[in-house]
Amino acid sequence: MKAKLYRLLEQRGSDCRYFVIPLWRGSGYTTMFAQVQLPYMLFTGLEDYKARGTQASPYFTASFYTEFAESKDLVLIRGDIVFTSKLTDEEAKWLLETTQSFYLNDVRYELVECFNKEPRDFEFKDVLQALDMPIL
Repeated sequence: MKAKLYRLLEQRGSDCRYFVIPLWRGSGYTTMFAQVQLPYMLFTGLEDYKARGTQASPYFTASFYTEFAESKDLVLIRGDIVFTSKLTDEEAKWLLETTQSFYLNDVRYELVECFNKEPRDFEFKDVLQALDMPIL
């Protein structure tokens, strides 16, 4: 990713650490919980997070490497699936790209801000609509 986008992600991630992303599976979706602690992003199932809190094991982690940010305007990203029984490679890739889109797109970021700063006003259906997913 471009260094400028990483800096925006870093700024927004420090301000709004958490978000929820629906992951489509079959005829429905499972809700994933994203935790942004750059240079890392951690993803786990929302139900696991509710049950275990910070002790919940991540299903997937993404690490950001900034060594080339200054010289090449490039930040490298490595994704590691911790539980291959919980996520496929394609799901993990989609999850990372989608989470980044919510943090880097100004309109979508409003939902992230609402989730973190005004949780009583947060509507999960707005996330589904932003992703063109059916409301079940």
